[in-house]
Amino acid sequence: MKVSLFSTCVMDLMFPQVGIAMVEVLERLGVETELPEGQVCCGQPTYNSGLVKESMLTIKNQIDAFEDSEYVVGIAGSCSGMFTEYPHMFEEGDPYKQKAIDLANKSYEFTQFLYRVLGVKDVGATFNGEKATYHRSCHMTRILGEREAPFILLDNVKGLEMLPLPHLENCCGFGGTFSVKAPEISEMMVTEKMNDVVSTGAEILISADLGCLMNIAGKLNREGKKIKVMHIAEVLNNNVDLERIDKVTNPVFAEA
Repeated sequence: MKVSLFSTCVMDLMFPQVGIAMVEVLERLGVETELPEGQVCCGQPTYNSGLVKESMLTIKNQIDAFEDSEYVVGIAGSCSGMFTEYPHMFEEGDPYKQKAIDLANKSYEFTQFLYRVLGVKDVGATFNGEKATYHRSCHMTRILGEREAPFILLDNVKGLEMLPLPHLENCCGFGGTFSVKAPEISEMMVTEKMNDVVSTGAEILISADLGCLMNIAGKLNREGKKIKVMHIAEVLNNNVDLERIDKVTNPVFAEA
């Protein structure tokens, strides 16, 4: 099996170590990876700002970049979710309509791909008794509809105690351009999120969306809260027990 990696802008520019972790997890499971050079931004910032016409060149570029891919795996629920929105942006009869549908059907967020396509629950990651909590991002939950995969994978990380996060359904206040357009409201939302995270007593905050992590980490740092922030790919790539992987990495390929 070969997958095309959707790197996303935030990962590419600010968190390249998360991309490395994603590649290492996938390749340890026997998946061949490639990084199509033609990819750029998914177009979400301009599209959500109402610049629909101006976004179409970027969106068509993404469709072309991944046209020949078997699977497309992204590191952020938000950006992968944008791919599933593409089919709604083209009228019937437009040659890009079917191409957009094809891209949406073969696109997965990283943990979705591990759990729902490979059928993997335990990737062998190990911690030493640390306590962690998980922030569930809005786009991954409400656009991709993914509510299980990250939790199942985290429950199988040995030595990591997962603590429930109060008000799990609440947004962190990032929302891409929302945090720029409504900074006062965004600040109040991330303050609530920070207080919920602190209330758990967790040492580590985990999420599958880098935008959310960047937003919450900034608030934690400004308030002097000593809570480590990790993307779930980094967690699943931590201190891996290779012998344990051998027991669980016979890909099920639950979906074609």
